[in-house]
Amino acid sequence: MKHKVLFVDDEPLILEGLKRALHKEPYGILTAGSAGEAYGILERERVDVVVSDDCMPGISGLDFFMAIRHKHPDIIRIMLTGRATLDAAVRAINEGEVYRFLIKPCDEVEVGVAVLQALRQKELVTETRKLLSLFKKQQALINRLENEVPQVYSSDIDEDGAVVIDDVPADLDINKLIEEIEKQTKGQGGST
Repeated sequence: MKHKVLFVDDEPLILEGLKRALHKEPYGILTAGSAGEAYGILERERVDVVVSDDCMPGISGLDFFMAIRHKHPDIIRIMLTGRATLDAAVRAINEGEVYRFLIKPCDEVEVGVAVLQALRQKELVTETRKLLSLFKKQQALINRLENEVPQVYSSDIDEDGAVVIDDVPADLDINKLIEEIEKQTKGQGGST
């Protein structure tokens, strides 16, 4: 499966219910009965989303999410809680950077929808990062072209619509520069 979701809860019946309800979803499901067990899974597996109970023995869900945020900042975090207070929600969002805050008991469908939305959010962030990287590389090549051939930016267009560049340096191979730009663009998954 392309994505993996880790459910963390100290109540085995909740974990089993989620696994049973979400087994047909387009992601792999991992479960942990404690934060310690979850840390071990996170060290061995690439996980996209963690859905965790807030009240667990030994560590709160908020503290668990704060630790994940520092060590695995790209993992999207969803908190399940039976203590729905405004203060708890604000702290979870501000300190644990929780994507969603769901109140127990919640329907498995609601959890499933929240996970799918989180995965879509992660895909959008990943794609945005790729596009930003591609843009930066293309901009660097354009800047290089501008430095080596400043005439390109002060060119004229003839009556046929062709770009006319005067005084091109004799040792400049524009085709080579264009090939380099195209090569780097294709290497990043883009097209020219």
